[in-house]
Amino acid sequence: MQLESIVMHPHKDLLVSCGEDRVWKMVGLPKGNVLLTGLGHTDWLSNCCFHPSGNKLATSSGDTTVKLWDLSKGNCILTFEGHTHAIWSCTWHSCGDFVASSSLDTTSKIWDVNSERCRYTLYGHTDSVNSIEFFPYSNTLLTGSADKSLSIWDARTGKCEQSLYGHMHSINDATFTPRGHMIASCDACGVTKLWDFRKLLPMVSIDVGPSPGNEVTFDSSVLLPPDVKD
Repeated sequence: MQLESIVMHPHKDLLVSCGEDRVWKMVGLPKGNVLLTGLGHTDWLSNCCFHPSGNKLATSSGDTTVKLWDLSKGNCILTFEGHTHAIWSCTWHSCGDFVASSSLDTTSKIWDVNSERCRYTLYGHTDSVNSIEFFPYSNTLLTGSADKSLSIWDARTGKCEQSLYGHMHSINDATFTPRGHMIASCDACGVTKLWDFRKLLPMVSIDVGPSPGNEVTFDSSVLLPPDVKD
């Protein structure tokens, strides 16, 4: 079965994987022993992410739901329903009280964990929203879409603050640096772009196509050269 997502625990030598078999698995490192298995989605899992404390997990699925899991037992504790098509991605706010999701239905949603309701639905993209991520320690959201654009949202209001254009193909993933001063995005034809988040301008474009770029991430252990530092 194809894996769709692998994420590391924020504090422990553990990882969680999920994919087409509708199940997520927590694995201990370095032995690779399976410690927990979560079963409850009725279609493939697209993404999973740890709560900032590491004690909960959020999963998104082709079954149009986001589920939250208690990792002390592996039980599903909450299911968010509201998207009308498959959900591609999910992300926790750094406070741990909100989860955001992005979907094939062209919308994203911000879910309030405490009230167990949708706080906002984000409208603006004209095609599938393939990725979503909270800016570190803030109320800013970044989405990447098959409409070839990136959008920056205020999670307090659900409004789009800015859109970035430059990709010629569907954007599959986008992320912030840990310090939040740059954005990286990749598209369906293998083009990766770096953006200056403060100036909202493109910095670098790298074409490694024609194979698609499916995920992009920053190595926080590597120091950036002086011309792209703060």
